[in-house]
Amino acid sequence: MAKSAIVIGSGIAGIASAIRLVNRGYTVSVFEANSYPGGKLSEISLGEYRFDAGPSLFTLPHLVDELFELSGLNPKDYFEYVQLDETCRYFYADGSRLTAWYDKEKLASEFEEQLGEPRKNILAALDNSTLLYKHLAPLFLEKSLNKVSTWLSPDALSAYGKLNRFDFNRTMNQANQKRFDNPKTAQLFNRYATYNGSDPYQTPATLNIIPHLEFGIGAYFPKGGMHAITNSLYSLALDLGVNFYFDTKVQKIVVHKGAAKGIDTNMGFHKADKVVCNMDMVAAYKSLLKDQHQPKRLLNQPKSSSALIFYWGIKKEFKQLGLHNIFFSEDYKTEFQHIFKKGSIYKDPTVYVNITSVHNASDAPEGCQNWFTMINVPNNQGQDWDYLIQYAKKAIIKKLSKELGEDIEPLIEVEDILDPRLIEAKTSSVAGALYGNSSNNKFSAFLRHPNFSKRIKDLYFCGGSVHPGGGIPLCLSSAKLVDELMN
Repeated sequence: MAKSAIVIGSGIAGIASAIRLVNRGYTVSVFEANSYPGGKLSEISLGEYRFDAGPSLFTLPHLVDELFELSGLNPKDYFEYVQLDETCRYFYADGSRLTAWYDKEKLASEFEEQLGEPRKNILAALDNSTLLYKHLAPLFLEKSLNKVSTWLSPDALSAYGKLNRFDFNRTMNQANQKRFDNPKTAQLFNRYATYNGSDPYQTPATLNIIPHLEFGIGAYFPKGGMHAITNSLYSLALDLGVNFYFDTKVQKIVVHKGAAKGIDTNMGFHKADKVVCNMDMVAAYKSLLKDQHQPKRLLNQPKSSSALIFYWGIKKEFKQLGLHNIFFSEDYKTEFQHIFKKGSIYKDPTVYVNITSVHNASDAPEGCQNWFTMINVPNNQGQDWDYLIQYAKKAIIKKLSKELGEDIEPLIEVEDILDPRLIEAKTSSVAGALYGNSSNNKFSAFLRHPNFSKRIKDLYFCGGSVHPGGGIPLCLSSAKLVDELMN
């Protein structure tokens, strides 16, 4: 009789886990509270405009490809993507502008020409990021930190001799201020803390590992937009025989004699040999495992930032904008103090504008653009979000209108809004925190829930709220870790 497995939640990690379990010979059922797969990696349509609802940057595409290859299929039959020559366009308050190119030499020249930053500083920073990735990714991204074998592995032994190079004891900002001549360059490299919802003025400089993803490996754009990742993996899972149950909220993970035996839903009990939870870890313990031991230290860790997103259909094309665009705050430190200390929004927020119609013309009517307009905000602590949304909207419109030399408000043809309250309601992400726990201290990597339960046999965890963290690549890595832990 075939072994059975249940996956709770059809976020990208849940779908990836289902695919890997099927390839292990399990009969797999996925239970999802929403009516659609993908979790944060979904899409919305407003009239003739299409928007990717959540994540907008695609890196480490091999983690998607290998799910098809594992299944004996050609990834290109399901999913295609292109590598980007430019990763982002940056706009500073004083009028300075810079294009971040994938090519390192071209990037270094751009910094020197636009910001007067010596080439050698940029190349040294990228070399440092590569070193961090080479030695830390095999440990912190690709292995369980809760297994003794990890710390006795060749990768670990190699890393021990370079501990002083990993910058655990400085903040990201301290390292970048010392490394670069121009504060604008430091600001740009500090931005990478936001990739996991953290504060560059608190998070360890070890997170300078992140630029390697863009400049050492590359940034990509999926044909059809980011939601094509969800669509392709969902199609693969269906083709492999995974059963999906939508609009089906899981009420409890059933545990008997120290082992997970299945789940309770509004349709009754569903038995399984293995249970994989893709739900936010905190929410899972508080609702699905509320009668089990609560790992309070992990549950009470400070949460990451959230996001406030305006989906705007703009009835004009701005040629100076690319796929990814950043409009920096003039006072970055004060902005992060508002997010992490005051639980509020700064009057001059850094604004990210993602425009997929630059590459996928069908995402907007001819002569128009679809703007995914986002600022980093605190997670939901009971703030007056209705007020903050209007406050932020005015600040964003004022900032973008100034930078682009035109009042954009009359150009907004359609609008939808996603705030921390809705993020929490739609994805069960506690407080609307996008990445689970924050990474604002040097021990944060060790304060994420492991991909297995230490107390409950046959129960596993995947997704952005557990090891190794949030974002598409790390969520896919979490599914891979669950797979390996079942050996």
